[in-house]
Amino acid sequence: MTDTKIPSSAIEERMREDLKAASRQRDQLRMDTIRMALDAFHQEEIARMRQPLTEQDRWTILDKQLKQRMDAIEIYRQANRPDKVAKEEGEAAILRQYAPTRMSDDEIRTLVAALVATNGKEFRAIMPLASRETKGRADGKRVQEIVRELTA
Repeated sequence: MTDTKIPSSAIEERMREDLKAASRQRDQLRMDTIRMALDAFHQEEIARMRQPLTEQDRWTILDKQLKQRMDAIEIYRQANRPDKVAKEEGEAAILRQYAPTRMSDDEIRTLVAALVATNGKEFRAIMPLASRETKGRADGKRVQEIVRELTA
């Protein structure tokens, strides 16, 4: 039987190293959060019939995990559950360490302005290009708002 180990990425390697360190420090929240993210990577690979994930795929998964935490924080705040809010905020802070740096509104505007200059002011032409360029580095809803603003 041959070992068909799927090569892992830099982000996954870093997470595995941090998991070892968290285990040595007995940091349960960090261990649980990293395990959840690594499991999400694994589940996505299984869903893709064992096709390896790219760094971009991993960033997208982390972004989705972060959005879930932010939604949960809002729900727990409305339910007056400060203990749950603190836990979700801790998990979000841990996940942010692995996510790529987010683009500022000014950076998004500069990118969209360049796309408008080369491709015209058609929203339907610009939005897919802007979405592709900012994927994993900016909130899609915010990108859409800026594209609408600059193509109006």
